Amino acid sequence: MRVMKFGGTSVGDAARLRHVADLIARQRTTHPLLVVVVSAMAGVTDALIRMSQQAREGDPEWQRTLEALRERHRATVDDLGLPEEEARALCEELKQGFDRVEQLAQAVTALRELSPSVADLLAGMGERWSARLLAAVLRARGIPARAVDADAFLITDDHFGEASPNLEETRTRARAALLPLVEAGVVPVVTGFIGATREGRPTTLGRGGSDFSATILGYALDAESVWIWTDVNGVMSADPKIVPEARTIPELSYIEAAEMAYFGAKVLHPRTLLPCIDRRIPVRILNTFHPQHPGTWIVPEPRGNGQVKAVTLIKNMSLITVEGRGMLGVPGVAARAFAAVAELGVSILMISQSSSEQNICFVIPSPAAARVVHALRAAFEREMARRDIEHIWAMDRVAIIAVVGAGLRATPGIAARVFNALGAGRINVLSIAQGSSEYNLSLVVAENDAEEAVRHIHAAFYEQEAPTPQAKGP
Repeated sequence: MRVMKFGGTSVGDAARLRHVADLIARQRTTHPLLVVVVSAMAGVTDALIRMSQQAREGDPEWQRTLEALRERHRATVDDLGLPEEEARALCEELKQGFDRVEQLAQAVTALRELSPSVADLLAGMGERWSARLLAAVLRARGIPARAVDADAFLITDDHFGEASPNLEETRTRARAALLPLVEAGVVPVVTGFIGATREGRPTTLGRGGSDFSATILGYALDAESVWIWTDVNGVMSADPKIVPEARTIPELSYIEAAEMAYFGAKVLHPRTLLPCIDRRIPVRILNTFHPQHPGTWIVPEPRGNGQVKAVTLIKNMSLITVEGRGMLGVPGVAARAFAAVAELGVSILMISQSSSEQNICFVIPSPAAARVVHALRAAFEREMARRDIEHIWAMDRVAIIAVVGAGLRATPGIAARVFNALGAGRINVLSIAQGSSEYNLSLVVAENDAEEAVRHIHAAFYEQEAPTPQAKGP
């Protein structure tokens, strides 16, 4: 069993849908047991979310937004050149979906209210449409296929907008829904991104949700691998928009890939790999438009310990500092600081503390900086009055750079090469952190130095190296 997921750019128009059908057909010749997961066509989810907000605000523009989506899908059906009967049935299915959206949007406009569950239902309609489009294309090629809505079996909590799956309940329901189809030679084309609570209320899985859907199904169906088809040649050693010389990484461990995702790499969301980790299912990242490229394998155990795999970057950060001579040896300061931040629901991405215990600094998203500083000053009001804590402030417009690879801490010379590279570029480091996990070295620089810093660090580890042989999979 193999699960293959295709992103929004991969199914963005009729020509691309036909191309995806070709890829599926070729895969079936050597691997007949397939389950396919699809995203909405590129741009559709954003348009649906915009339409929902327009309807909630009573803006009649929502009707034009919806009509543009309707016309795009109608034109796609025309461009596919399907047999008349198949095209008629597909148009009727799409019409039912669009009519449902229109009715919901009218109700939202009348009430000026958009509940979280209705918002998720509307946001996830694009996946339902693209699943039906692709299934029809496959059938027209002579491949038995059926569109399957994941909300029938992918059970989640009620954290609307970024729901978490109940893996065991989903496993039971998914196997009952999908295995009979696969065993009968039918390709299930499953909607990514969407699920439902146990009571049947629509949910979505948040950013990267279709990838997450694929790995959840990999877990549920005991897949031998999950292939995620996107529009890049796998996971890159840096953002190619910043480093044109960036290379595809042939192989990453789960932990390395998760570190990269957490620290800014855009190929996978950090949650995506969690279902596969439990069952040690390899994940492969491939380029729909360059399918002969071997891409990147993400596997359970790291190979190449001590090798820098990637340099990632997160911008729009603020460095918060709590400082004072009276903090020396006083227990509980860090705990109180982090508790104050947690009460605001703000995520801390990096922490550093001086060995003298006279200051603590941590990095958060810039939009939350003013609220965090205010909360910390309130939490330490007495300490500041006694001058035990002298300053609490934010340095804005900073960025986190993470150097990622297995076993970095135990490899002599890695940090030296990083800081030599930054020194050569005359780039000042504001803060440093390295976890005991040994998988990343993180540092903070001014945002206007960040891209140059990434280029210097990347060159230090890749410029003199011969290309790494492409991995052929586990």
